[in-house]
Amino acid sequence: MSDWPVGLSTGCFYQMSIFDCLEPVRKSGFNLVEICSSPGHLNFHDLKTVSKASQMLDKLGMEAYSFHAPFLDVDISSPDIAHKEYSLHELITAAEAAAILKVRHFVIHPGPDKTLNLSTEERMQRLRNAAAVLDKVAFKCSQLNVRLALENMLPHLPFGSITDMLWIIGAMDCLNITTCLDTGHAALSGDLYKVLYKLSGNLRMIHVNDNLGTDDDHLAPGKGKINWQKVLFELSETSFHGGFILELACSHGNDTDMTLENALNARLFLRNIARNLYLSSPPSVEVATKQGDDNMPQH
Repeated sequence: MSDWPVGLSTGCFYQMSIFDCLEPVRKSGFNLVEICSSPGHLNFHDLKTVSKASQMLDKLGMEAYSFHAPFLDVDISSPDIAHKEYSLHELITAAEAAAILKVRHFVIHPGPDKTLNLSTEERMQRLRNAAAVLDKVAFKCSQLNVRLALENMLPHLPFGSITDMLWIIGAMDCLNITTCLDTGHAALSGDLYKVLYKLSGNLRMIHVNDNLGTDDDHLAPGKGKINWQKVLFELSETSFHGGFILELACSHGNDTDMTLENALNARLFLRNIARNLYLSSPPSVEVATKQGDDNMPQH
């Protein structure tokens, strides 16, 4: 038997302080989390506050598996030098926070989180800009002993295709780049199952969520149109070894218990599929350093 650790993104509670949500998350049975960088959730610019969050994680016996970099006002591809430098500064500061949290993976969107109408020349220049900035971030991450992971984006956004993300990785000088697959984004792109193989060489973690095929709903697995039996089987065929982070629609601070119940049901749903697959050659494992209820058994 081997395990794929299953954790929960604190982005489910992005409108709450991280200090208010960690204990309920732990009591629900999750000890593995991805930390959200929303300012109202965790002020990653204040490293003393970040240190306090890290201490709380240790006290609760939790592991911050990953840290999601800011993206709403960040554009590392921008032709505007000031905005590009601002974006680089934000990512470097966030990487320092990620190191304090002792995460394994620092997750970054490789492109802007807004729709742009770009000419071919503009698009190529933005791709080059993104690669150049990410090289600087990757160098900082290597100094901090944190892995940089690029996440596939929604298909309507610049660099929303896996081909674009792989182009950026290929254009970078740094070779130690990993990827994070967002299942919802890939499903909306229409190539989820093919992407599993395209990213297999450097895929280290999964953002797990479902949708109904039109919007980025962030539903729990099994509540949308994704074929999770196929996803888990194909992952096993690629010998994936990494963690699953549930990224579910947030409660807006109104019903924490319901959000946690949905997350627990989602984890059980994935576990049951894994058990029923009866894999003859289970994938190797990147086991969480703090073992707990967050592992998904496979046979």
